[in-house]
Amino acid sequence: MSIPQSGGGPVEHYDQLIHYLSDGCKPRSDWKVGTEHEKFGFCKDNLKPIPYEGPKSVKSILIGLKDKYDWEPIFEAGNIIGLVKDGANVSLEPGGQLELSGAPLGSIHETCHEVNTHLSQVKDIADKIGIGFIGLGAAPTWKHHEMSQMPKGRYRLMTDYMDKVGTMGKVMMYRTCTVQVNLDFESEIDMITKMRVAIALQPVSTALFANSPFFEGKLTDCKSWRSRVWRDLDAARTGTIPFIFEPTFGFERWVNYALDVPMYFVYRDGKYINALGQSFRDFLKGKLPALPNELPTLNDWADHLTTIFPEARLKTFIEMRGADGGPWRSLCALPAFWVGLCYNQSSLDAAYDLVKTWTPETREKLRVEAADKGLNGKVGNIRISELAKEVVEIANEGLKARSIPSYNSKYIDETHFLDEIKEVVDSKRTAADKLIELYHNDWCGDISKVFDQHSY
Repeated sequence: MSIPQSGGGPVEHYDQLIHYLSDGCKPRSDWKVGTEHEKFGFCKDNLKPIPYEGPKSVKSILIGLKDKYDWEPIFEAGNIIGLVKDGANVSLEPGGQLELSGAPLGSIHETCHEVNTHLSQVKDIADKIGIGFIGLGAAPTWKHHEMSQMPKGRYRLMTDYMDKVGTMGKVMMYRTCTVQVNLDFESEIDMITKMRVAIALQPVSTALFANSPFFEGKLTDCKSWRSRVWRDLDAARTGTIPFIFEPTFGFERWVNYALDVPMYFVYRDGKYINALGQSFRDFLKGKLPALPNELPTLNDWADHLTTIFPEARLKTFIEMRGADGGPWRSLCALPAFWVGLCYNQSSLDAAYDLVKTWTPETREKLRVEAADKGLNGKVGNIRISELAKEVVEIANEGLKARSIPSYNSKYIDETHFLDEIKEVVDSKRTAADKLIELYHNDWCGDISKVFDQHSY
């Protein structure tokens, strides 16, 4: 989840909220890709989640990265809660999951190098203090009471609120991990097409990267338990947002959607002020109960946009949010998948042609099927395994057309980053399927083996 945002000064009229989004439009020559990924830390001696403080802790990892690798610290109420360097940041999720929010970079080669560098640095620090990290979509064995709450004000507010609006909010916060890709758009029309492709094809991403069949020490009935969790979180701010396929969709329609999402907080002077359930529309009128007679800033608007959690999210860029946290080798495949689909016009058009006639019911059913059955899911005459094969082929052609070689000329383009999911498509076996096979065979039902055999 996000650190406090920088958006700008006072909001004096409604159009500023629209302009904030439209100002994200960039010429194609300036398009970048950002990769974000979360991972679980655990103590190697007892396989328990790492706390915030102590010899084996998240704090120790942050301080180690700061001291050895020159990251700049971010503090809240005197506690180190993140790091920044070269346009990237490292932050803490509510239960101590460690997240890299990568810098906007020009190619998959660059963003993959950034991911590999970060994981190498984290492993260097972690190995010395007896901590391991693992990439899964959901914590495989831990119970809620075992998770430490990180010292961030927004998490305290959100934790208290989650049980009022759904049944799975605290599970999402404390015991899930995701990988996310951030992409640019050229114009409102380009944004609309990309958002429609993003929402419609998130189930393909969920299925290809499904990696969370375990929870609380048991085998679940889902290939992506993380995705299943999101179905019962908070209906006001999650889901497949059907209105983006309506003719009226654009920047203004997203603004009106966001204005109707209940607020969590307002950030002032280093503190999170409780605005749970209150209205940003009232804030625009100076009638927010949490801050009476005060008008919002664009910083407040930028913060509010981070509290909306649909399957794809619009800010000054588009966030693809459908994939489970995964093993080291798979983290570069997700940006390759979405860049291949969205950064070549022919590929984007081909992807849109696949989905443009689907009904809202079809899109929602695909979301459910992908979480529950992965590549084996089926909705009507749409088989997710066949759809995934076609979509990966489109992405491959998009990357081939980009023709961006690696900096050392080892690779002539970015298509090799898709190799991980090409193997998934060909074998019809996701990471979740492989974990389930190990559970039934080599592990003899002992899920704790995942920490030994699948940590970074």
